Amino acid sequence: MSTAYSEVVETARSYYNSDDADNFYFHVWGGEDIHIGLYTSPGDSIAVASRRTVRRMAAEVAQGLGPDSRVLDVGAGYGGAARYLAKTYGCRVTALNLSEKENDRNRAMNREQGLEQLIEVVDGSFESIPAVDASYDLVWSQDAILHSGHRDRVIREISRVLRPGGEVVFTDPMQADDCPDGVLHPVLDRIHLESLGSISFYRNAAAHHGLKEIGVVELTENLITHYSRVREELKKGQEKLAGKVSDAYVERMLAGLGHWVEAGERGYLRWGILHFRRPAA
Repeated sequence: MSTAYSEVVETARSYYNSDDADNFYFHVWGGEDIHIGLYTSPGDSIAVASRRTVRRMAAEVAQGLGPDSRVLDVGAGYGGAARYLAKTYGCRVTALNLSEKENDRNRAMNREQGLEQLIEVVDGSFESIPAVDASYDLVWSQDAILHSGHRDRVIREISRVLRPGGEVVFTDPMQADDCPDGVLHPVLDRIHLESLGSISFYRNAAAHHGLKEIGVVELTENLITHYSRVREELKKGQEKLAGKVSDAYVERMLAGLGHWVEAGERGYLRWGILHFRRPAA
């Protein structure tokens, strides 16, 4: 039985299921982790920087994690964070993700690393999380919520499935609160979005749906560095990607990455770690 997704989510699903996107993200963007990294220097390995983000986010919530914890990773990609959390804390993780192709890679890596008993990979959308109320101690997400056309609904769903006292920690590429109208069109058009969230949007949505702010750490300089590094590595490895990623896709990606870097340098974008808690009953 097929699942009906919103138009924006279905667009993202089709994109990430394409061979071009799958091979690009797996071979260039970071392998297990396909999100923005934290850089100690501009020349850091993308994979190392990306795993650094996972560790930094985990440190925010580590006090509450253990073998009895249930974690939901929404927009889990290839499941790098899910495996890190399961290995490090012994917690049980549900990896919810809309791309069946990414999910197949995720399941294969879970089997290879002996973690299939701790991680369940679920095909689905964070706009309608397939879980009963108050199911999870932690909801986790990395650079995924931007792909929803109904981000308030995503925050509502996250709040719904959190247990009292449960926490959500996530990152997302966002527009600046004072971003001028129209300047992000080059970024948004390529990813088929009309807007991005912002720090104020997520703060307001979280409060509206009963979540208390624990902290927001702005780390925007890493967005600029990350997209620059991915662009460099894509240019450098273009010949090795022949037969895996089409030339047309590479050219579009190089142009798109350039738009992200330019928008970040002009102060139109934000990125960081956002951390909220559902108050205990």
